[in-house]
Amino acid sequence: MKTAISTLAVECPKHLKHALTLLHESLATERLTPLAGGTDLFVYLNAGSHRGTRFLDLAPCAELRGIKAIKGRLRIGALETFDRIARHPKMAAWPLLVQAARCVGAAQIQNRGTIGGNIANASPAGDSLPVLLAYDALVHVASVRGERTIPFRELQTGYRQLALEADELIVAVELPEVPAGAKQFFRKVGTRAAQSISKVVFAGVLVPGRGGQWSHVRLAWGSMAPITVRSLRAEAALLAHKPSAQAAAWADVALGEDLVPIDDIRSDAEYRLSAARHVLAQFLRSSHAGFRG
Repeated sequence: MKTAISTLAVECPKHLKHALTLLHESLATERLTPLAGGTDLFVYLNAGSHRGTRFLDLAPCAELRGIKAIKGRLRIGALETFDRIARHPKMAAWPLLVQAARCVGAAQIQNRGTIGGNIANASPAGDSLPVLLAYDALVHVASVRGERTIPFRELQTGYRQLALEADELIVAVELPEVPAGAKQFFRKVGTRAAQSISKVVFAGVLVPGRGGQWSHVRLAWGSMAPITVRSLRAEAALLAHKPSAQAAAWADVALGEDLVPIDDIRSDAEYRLSAARHVLAQFLRSSHAGFRG
């Protein structure tokens, strides 16, 4: 395979075990870069920002595919594309991931881009990542030593950095069962409706408990910090309170304390915080028929 810059070598494993062996053995020379859908990697290659010349094609690894419901939970293989996720009937109970999948790039990107690649790329603007954080997702990773599970909230350690060993691969994502009656909300703020990198991306889950008070609150944000973040103070302002203008006001103040947005070429911190406040207010209004903020 060639780019405008260099000749590249691609290893094609027979199955997942073979892929893990090749990846482990490559650490002695030049580490193989895992290749899933390639929608991010080829951009880096053409821009000259990826210096590696050896790649591990994961396409032959059937073990990395499949969307399976297991006792109310959902396991999504790392090679599942966003188009497949958006169309799969078992995704109905997790609508936020369906909405996020439909916002990734345009149709061509959704046909190639994978959820495992979106996680591994670790961009703070990744559209699916706030959803995984809001759903308390688990990430299954494997190496020649075996498999382990990492809560998504512990996976990102810094800008484009993950708590993975150099010879580990993401093999699947697991979504817990969403509690009955949960209010769910996804919003991407970008320049265009499609083919747009997010300025703000949000995923929220509110679960009503006894007496109408919120018993479970998740407010997750992308494009606001070097990693995907939850607004913990705003969550605490809503938890154990009934939907009301007062609770919304507390959450708005807390959100300003939680978020320290980034400035970059797509937007500035002031706009991002203003947009986040509008998005949160919209979620709170939509989550209770009688609420008017």
